[in-house]
Amino acid sequence: MRPIKLALALGLIAASASLGGCIAAVAGAGATGAVNASQERGFGQSIDDNEISFEFNRRMLSAKSSIYSGISTEVTSGRLLLTGHVPTPEDKILVSRVGWTVPGVKEVINNVSVGKSLSFGQQTTDTAITTKLRTRLIADSDISSINYSIETENGIVYLMGIAQNQAEIDRVTAHARDINGVKNVISYVTIKGAPTALPAPEN
Repeated sequence: MRPIKLALALGLIAASASLGGCIAAVAGAGATGAVNASQERGFGQSIDDNEISFEFNRRMLSAKSSIYSGISTEVTSGRLLLTGHVPTPEDKILVSRVGWTVPGVKEVINNVSVGKSLSFGQQTTDTAITTKLRTRLIADSDISSINYSIETENGIVYLMGIAQNQAEIDRVTAHARDINGVKNVISYVTIKGAPTALPAPEN
């Protein structure tokens, strides 16, 4: 995700100026709509999640552009997962605060690390891990891969999405752990129909 951050930033600036925050364009073409409609979260929620991601990036860029490029986002059913690196603990707190200001956010999961950015080599490894895992999920007929988001940061795989049952979550986790370079797997996947307890915003 990070290689396109600059282009996205420029796009956000242009979109904010020309559309006044309107983000209907994120729905994409008909093919994107068809994919969104087939996800467990449904077409409407998928659009809402895209809007949350767009708005978070816009607000983060405005709040502190110097740390914007180091943050990656995944959103599922209003749950905002943040990963990446920022220089200071204060920056990590700021990232959470910005997340909670975005309309539609039900939960902010802040897994942003404090310290130096990852090396190019580690970023390449992380991208390869994500790609391999996505390929494995697509190939597994017992997994509805379209319902999962994957983010890899420093060898740690973060999973978000909606599973049919616990057995499916276990299969996805097993696939992730079997990939070379994976240090840990952290799952924020929920089971279809199960309620999710919502935490209070961070101070």
